Amino acid sequence: MSKPANTPAMPGRGPGMPGRGPGGGRPGGPMGSRIMAEKPKDMKGSLKRLIKYIGRSRYIIIVLLLMTVLMTACSLAAPSIQARAIDAISIGEEKLHVDFDTLTLMLIILAGVYLLSGILTFTQGLFAAKLSQATVRNMRGDLFRKIGRLPLRYTDSHPHGDIMSRMTNDVENISNTLSQSLSSIVSGALMLVGTFVIMLLYSPILTLVAMVTIPLTILCSTKLARSLRRYFVSQQQLLGSINGQVEEMVTGHKTVVAYGHEKTAIENFNRTSGEFRRVSIKAQIFGGVMGPLMNLIGNLGFLLIASVGAYLATKSLITVGVIQAFIIYQKQFTRPINELANQYAAIQTAIAGAERVFSILDEPSETDEGSCDPDFIRGRIQLKDVVFSYVPGEPVLKGINLNVEPGEKVAIVGKTGAGKTTIVNLLTRFYDIDSGAILLDGTDIRDIKLDTLRKSIGIVLQDTVLFSESIGYNVRYGNLDASQSEIESAAAAANADTFIDRMPEGYDTRLTESGANLSGGQRQLLSIARAVLADPRILILDEATSSVDTRTEMHIQEAMISLMENRTSLIIAHRLSTIRNADKIIVIDGGRIVEAGNHDELLAAKGEYYNLYRNQYAGISI
Repeated sequence: MSKPANTPAMPGRGPGMPGRGPGGGRPGGPMGSRIMAEKPKDMKGSLKRLIKYIGRSRYIIIVLLLMTVLMTACSLAAPSIQARAIDAISIGEEKLHVDFDTLTLMLIILAGVYLLSGILTFTQGLFAAKLSQATVRNMRGDLFRKIGRLPLRYTDSHPHGDIMSRMTNDVENISNTLSQSLSSIVSGALMLVGTFVIMLLYSPILTLVAMVTIPLTILCSTKLARSLRRYFVSQQQLLGSINGQVEEMVTGHKTVVAYGHEKTAIENFNRTSGEFRRVSIKAQIFGGVMGPLMNLIGNLGFLLIASVGAYLATKSLITVGVIQAFIIYQKQFTRPINELANQYAAIQTAIAGAERVFSILDEPSETDEGSCDPDFIRGRIQLKDVVFSYVPGEPVLKGINLNVEPGEKVAIVGKTGAGKTTIVNLLTRFYDIDSGAILLDGTDIRDIKLDTLRKSIGIVLQDTVLFSESIGYNVRYGNLDASQSEIESAAAAANADTFIDRMPEGYDTRLTESGANLSGGQRQLLSIARAVLADPRILILDEATSSVDTRTEMHIQEAMISLMENRTSLIIAHRLSTIRNADKIIVIDGGRIVEAGNHDELLAAKGEYYNLYRNQYAGISI
């Protein structure tokens, strides 16, 4: 069927995108989607791709690495300087001896190191933020461009709230993790190597003692990581589901209230929100345990070093300053592991979010294999044995044959779900046919460039799409190069100028979301004015008057008559009163054309059209 019953309107479509496919883009029900996976499918692959995005900002990375190396060098030097300062103070034969020259010099050097370290830390944070924002800017840009190239089949079959969540929440998590964790990882790796070398130089025995706690640290972090990975991926997926529910509740608020389904909507939301709370608590518990556990293991290492170090000091194998330095170095050695453990939750969230972003980027883009770019399109349309199905094995159109001559007005009527709007989707190549051919001026539309094809077709939909911009901008959307006088002429041709002139700021009046501050008829007239400005050779009117009252319908019909003049027009309508004057009326039933002729001929034949007409105007003389 071409238009599933009760399919909710889905915001976010561009103009001329009917968006009617199987399920209306709501898998798993209108108030949420099921969680399909509990862990990333390709953790290593997602991480590699994320690193490639980071690598685009190579100059920032170079500066950041330089700052990190210098900051790590300061951190490695400080304990050794402290050790020399402590060793400058000694006690011998009940008398305190202080080497003031050495102590003063060491303290001055130590102050300089701390000052430089502070400056480098600030600079490192600044460049980490720049790298983070540059990376997510590239990622958001690629994702936005990708969404613009996705076929309608994808956006019709995925919750829009979840798609928006990937653009906002998932990318933001990546940004936060990059700014907070990237520098820590790099400096941590340098710190591990540098600290280990210095510890070996000071005392191989104490180094061996310090290493005792490392296997325990790795074992605990690995065990916790397995649980964290599962819960944080589920958390991101549930967050996308919540966003989808909120988006639907806001856009479909009138429908929910009108049918009294507030309680059901709240229950569905609470169910998903409760699951999100449950998963988030477990994720935070496992993530929160990581830090204290690592600190506990670190303190155990401190006790071991202090005990063994004291023994070695009594044997004059090391000095007190070396013990103090070793304690600091041991903390510096385990700190990167602890920091990684503490940030593991955020890293897992970022990688899970990156994978969700990459899953959209990996979707096949809308193909444009057309090479033909005709200079002029006359508007002759031919459908030859067209077969199409949204779901394989369930054909919606079953061998449609149709000829529309240039300038001809052809109406397509039929019961809901008969396949009317599907013809529009195929003509504009929002979907591609399974078999057969659709010709435009004798050329297969698959051989015509998509941009050329769609610019030659203007569409006025039942669900008018308006943007939160000025009235003038919404009309100009049909031709962004149009002048103000051309916009006003188009509005006059669509009978929209009368109400526009009454608006507070005329064409500069800003519309609220989806044009909510206009009536349904006014929104439709703006849509017609947009189509007038686009000046297409082929015009498609898809139930353009089905949602307005009879008086408004008359004004819209006047505008449509002007718009259809000298254009090939396809009119899809439930109200048969709107298509009396069509040159030809096509009746579709069950995916096939069952009747064709003008209004009078079809009434005289007393077939399917006759029955449709009588059902709509029961009790009225024909």
